[in-house]
Amino acid sequence: MAERNPVPGTGGERYVPCEERDGNESIVYFTRDLSAAGLRKAYEQVAGEVRGRVGVKVHTGEQHGPNIIPREWVAELMAADLPGAAIVETNTYYDGDRYTTEKHRETLAVNGWTFAPVDILDEEGVTAFPVAGGKWFDAVHMGSHLADYDSLVVLTHFKGHTQGGFGGSAKNIGIGCADGRVGKAEIHTTPGSDDQWDIKTEEFMERMMESAKAVCDHFGRRITFVNVMRNMSVSCDCEGTAAAPVVTPNVGILASTRRASTSSTPCARRTTTTSSSAWRRATACASSATCASWGWATGATPFSTSTRSARASSRPTPWRTSCRSPGSAARG
Repeated sequence: MAERNPVPGTGGERYVPCEERDGNESIVYFTRDLSAAGLRKAYEQVAGEVRGRVGVKVHTGEQHGPNIIPREWVAELMAADLPGAAIVETNTYYDGDRYTTEKHRETLAVNGWTFAPVDILDEEGVTAFPVAGGKWFDAVHMGSHLADYDSLVVLTHFKGHTQGGFGGSAKNIGIGCADGRVGKAEIHTTPGSDDQWDIKTEEFMERMMESAKAVCDHFGRRITFVNVMRNMSVSCDCEGTAAAPVVTPNVGILASTRRASTSSTPCARRTTTTSSSAWRRATACASSATCASWGWATGATPFSTSTRSARASSRPTPWRTSCRSPGSAARG
């Protein structure tokens, strides 16, 4: 049961050094090859449990959005590695190019998402997904079609976000699978408030992570994550052509599964920080293995190069890396 009078955590802006982290370790695959071939190679490292009816959750963007993942990359990935899969999306909470299903489909056509079926998950209503051990929720409402899928590939353009600091895998499913009227309101708005966006900072992040956890728990082992760190504006792709200019260098592509590593090896000495301290806010549910094992591994933490090499030369030129989540150190 959710807590009766939950209080948001504090210290979400504080960076937790590697040596202070006690969360689970996760394996992350990384390549600097920002291309359709690089995307396919990254996905292939984490595709083992994907089967049955597959949804590909990707942010398809507002009309003419300049920073979304190149459609030709996604088209090649789906044709070669995910035949028969569908792109899955939900309508937006704000009144924009994707507010209604009709407007959403027009935007999909404008942006070139025409090479595969696109399932707007909340086109026919909502389904409540339970949040096991939730602080804010017993359940969060998702687009009803999400329950029709056996596996979910979370293909994320990593970028900034007004409330979250950054938008990675957790935002892609925590907000992106919640339906446009009920589920997103549960995360963004206090019931009865005149301010649509009154839930902010730590409370917003905690709610978003619980929503993401509901999606992870539903799919179990059949969910996997790929983050494309390219054209990273501080603005979310929801802002379309109004997004702030890109000033951050491109990084590469990251891939991970949700399973936590059983290794207790501490972070290696060499690390490269790839995000701002804002990611710390997402650690409210780090006590949940399903969140701790992937939220930051696929988009936000400092990454440490493992002494273990990639398993084969055909894998991303990359490195197989090990990353520890903040765990209890995240909760101030």
